[in-house]
Amino acid sequence: MVKIVNPEHKQGAPYDQDEAPESDFKPLTAEQAQSWRRSNPAVSPWRVVGLQAVTGGLLALAVGLLSGRGSLGLSVAYGALSVVLPAALFARGLQRQQAAGRAGAVLAGFFVWEMVKILLTVAMLFAAPKLILQLNWLALLGGFVVTMKVYWVAVWLRPVRSKLL
Repeated sequence: MVKIVNPEHKQGAPYDQDEAPESDFKPLTAEQAQSWRRSNPAVSPWRVVGLQAVTGGLLALAVGLLSGRGSLGLSVAYGALSVVLPAALFARGLQRQQAAGRAGAVLAGFFVWEMVKILLTVAMLFAAPKLILQLNWLALLGGFVVTMKVYWVAVWLRPVRSKLL
């Protein structure tokens, strides 16, 4: 970590009002904020969950067909389901929480639903050996990771989509 210090400022001494570092922060006007929102639309969580489901399903199908082993495809599918199901529950919970409209409740709800999502994911992973015969952990992990990374692809492609429209 590199620490940048003003060489004229004495170590440990508090800044005076006169020598406090100037901030370049300028708040947006209402028109600027509205323009920024139009040019940077939010990514729908349902779109991301849908892309995750499609990606996980296609990956499971491809692995099952290319390997000739249905158990590998099923392991990949269960890994993808371990991402998609908790994410869908999280999105639904947040959607209901936002309808309440109070910022504090929305923030608290975010943490609660994130915890529910994590616990459900862990529970699904612990249940995998009992639910999937001939479970292949590497295939499950591959399906899990690829499906989870779809979120970043959706965020990365968002500007391209808004420019195309």
